[in-house]
Amino acid sequence: MLTIESGAPLLAAAAPIRNEPVQARSTARLAALLDSAAAVIAEIGYERLTTAMVAERAGASIGTVYRYFPDRIAVLQSLAARHTERLLARLAEELAAGRHDSALDAVLGSVNAITELFRTEPGYRSLRAGDVIDLQPPAAETTANAQVAEVIADALVAHYGVADSDEVRLSVGTALEVADALVARAFARDDQGDAVLLGEAERAVRAVLAGRL
Repeated sequence: MLTIESGAPLLAAAAPIRNEPVQARSTARLAALLDSAAAVIAEIGYERLTTAMVAERAGASIGTVYRYFPDRIAVLQSLAARHTERLLARLAEELAAGRHDSALDAVLGSVNAITELFRTEPGYRSLRAGDVIDLQPPAAETTANAQVAEVIADALVAHYGVADSDEVRLSVGTALEVADALVARAFARDDQGDAVLLGEAERAVRAVLAGRL
């Protein structure tokens, strides 16, 4: 199985939480706040989210929200980081050695894993890994999507015999960006994802990676 470092830079953009949860009760409370934020975002999008909405949905006081998050941006950052963690966990399974017959199949499997998050993870289709809004610190050199693409490329090299090169990594990154845009469009008005657009996402990935892997 693909190993992902717990200190991966992908998660470095997560917002500073005012009180790092230590006890199980605090961890559960933080998870409940993020679940509530995700539920609100699933209904109205991330643009209109407020800390008051998070508190109301969680059945908590606004003070409880501010105990963990300094503002709504911090909520969004933390939720995007959680989305990213869950995405990486799914990719680790999808990209494991021997799971697919070819590198291309492994990439398509990764796109399918991403598609399933759009379908099942509350708030994911709006916020995703956070690239849709400026969640990166000013000094950040790459986007979350670009770093996810690096994880995929690393696995292709390690497990599927792909020769490592800048061209391969650029192609994988481009394929992921195109797929992300098309899958997002597929779920814009269809909870299960528009089949035609999802098919186009697969076709686009195949076209971008043709002759590269």
